[in-house]
Amino acid sequence: MLKLSLEAIEIVDAIARHGSFAAAASHLNKVPSTISYAVGKLEEQLGMLIFERNGPRVSLTAAGEEMLKEGRWLLGAASDLESRMRQIATGYESEIRLVHDSLIPTQALIGDIRAFEDLRCGTRLRIGCEALTGSWEALREGRADIVIAAGDGPAGGGYQAVTVGSLDFAFCVAPTHPLTRLGRPLQRGDLLECNAIVVGDSARTLSERTVGLLAGQPRITVPSMPAKIACQVAGLGHGFLPRACIVDELRRGTLVELPTEEPRAPEAFWLAWKTGAQGQALRWWRERMNRTLIPALLPRSAF
Repeated sequence: MLKLSLEAIEIVDAIARHGSFAAAASHLNKVPSTISYAVGKLEEQLGMLIFERNGPRVSLTAAGEEMLKEGRWLLGAASDLESRMRQIATGYESEIRLVHDSLIPTQALIGDIRAFEDLRCGTRLRIGCEALTGSWEALREGRADIVIAAGDGPAGGGYQAVTVGSLDFAFCVAPTHPLTRLGRPLQRGDLLECNAIVVGDSARTLSERTVGLLAGQPRITVPSMPAKIACQVAGLGHGFLPRACIVDELRRGTLVELPTEEPRAPEAFWLAWKTGAQGQALRWWRERMNRTLIPALLPRSAF
């Protein structure tokens, strides 16, 4: 009889990720003594140590690391199998993963999340957030089932998409910024003298996307659009901002819009999912989100 079970691998994985028996117990909703007993029993059956103990902190032995290399793949495969079985039996997936562009605050989706939970269909909801190309990459690499993504999707297809809105952009700086003194439409050379504020692309493998950035231009890279707006309000640099997000800043004069010789084209947003993907939860989210999301979901004066 096999000495390794999926439950044992899951316990070892949780301990390795969280660093202690107590933290793993909290994550798995078990008492620490249950975790300690399970590990001790597993080590006794295998005849080897899985963890090195150093007080409350533990670390994997070489044997434990080798076990988890394949063990995590087995956990993923078992989860996929469970999801497929459940989908065949009920039509609903065991989990649905929605990833949205970082421009959209997760709290803007609360009404949709509540409506989905009211279905009581048993499908776990996992929500993620990525910037720029990161949402498309999450879909391509199987880390998302459905995405709300900015810009055109990657080449090669394999997904279906519907447009859910677009954004207009304005080139803005603080009223004290040196560019405000030029008194004419800004040229490329003007921008090279000052910091650009850019949102970092969260893509890991796809080519990073930059918008309106010139080669060799000094820049400050920030993690989100709220951070970009804050930096530009503070006079730290310049850049294009979604007009729908800065209405109050423009009205108050904490940002001023400047004309440029090369304006930024509107940005399209897409709702996308893998071609051929089935499941009632995915269908529900496709139908629910197939509406004008942008700029409707964007905050106006939260920055």
